[in-house]
Amino acid sequence: MHENREINALFHLLDDPDQEVFDTVASKILLYGKEIIPNLENLWENTIDESIQERIELLIHRVHYQDLQAALRTWSLSEQQDLLEGAILTARYQFPDLARTQITTEIERIKRNIWLELNNYLTPLEQINVLNSMIYNYFGLKGEEISYQRRNQFFLNQVIESKKGNPFTNGIIYQALCSMLDLPVYAVNIPRQFILAYFDSFVDFSVPVEPDDYRILFYIDPLQGQIYTQQDVDTYLKRVSVPAVPSYFKPQSNKRIIQLLLEELAKCFREDKDQYRQDELMNLSSILED
Repeated sequence: MHENREINALFHLLDDPDQEVFDTVASKILLYGKEIIPNLENLWENTIDESIQERIELLIHRVHYQDLQAALRTWSLSEQQDLLEGAILTARYQFPDLARTQITTEIERIKRNIWLELNNYLTPLEQINVLNSMIYNYFGLKGEEISYQRRNQFFLNQVIESKKGNPFTNGIIYQALCSMLDLPVYAVNIPRQFILAYFDSFVDFSVPVEPDDYRILFYIDPLQGQIYTQQDVDTYLKRVSVPAVPSYFKPQSNKRIIQLLLEELAKCFREDKDQYRQDELMNLSSILED
């Protein structure tokens, strides 16, 4: 963006020790949107004072965050709410310049290889065996239980790059591939787990979803593709002393999955200095409230 008198004046006030002055200046800079980021980056490069550099970094973050809020609102109001797109937007919180093609190109490659192995004569279980072989053996995706110390496993681009994710990101990749391949696989609400289920039909999320409308054939653990029966899940619920209720077996919408991803990611920022990040992520999650 071409610098004008107002921008120059605002930049000169960034070193003002009065917090109220800085907040006013910051608010005016944010009105320029993403176009002002190159100017801020240039200012940072030509600033010696570290405290001023920190203020500039915070401003750049706020501009990106403002843009992300708008993008997430647009996604939330879209007709389809593509699951991969939602996970990419989540990753943009940490990687604001993330290019969508970095992820979609690799996902498309995996999908193409799975599609070549599928045919109409395979049973649902055989279809999932093909997926598991391609995702975990051919592509080499690994899974680890959730650790809030491994925040990189919540960002889809990092998972694609390292081939190591947690139940949420592995599950999003798995479910997205199933959607692309027309397989009725959706996340369900089993307590303390992020697990997928193969349903007997596709779910229409444009109308209220009732658990009794659909039947689950079997369950899939996205960590490594292990298959579970209804009896396995019932045994698990008894073991953790949780009574089985219909809502646990209700397919989750893409919006709800991304909301959960944001809430879990927020738990990675527990130190006092990161409190604002936790607040920002919970605010992003609230944007997706129905």
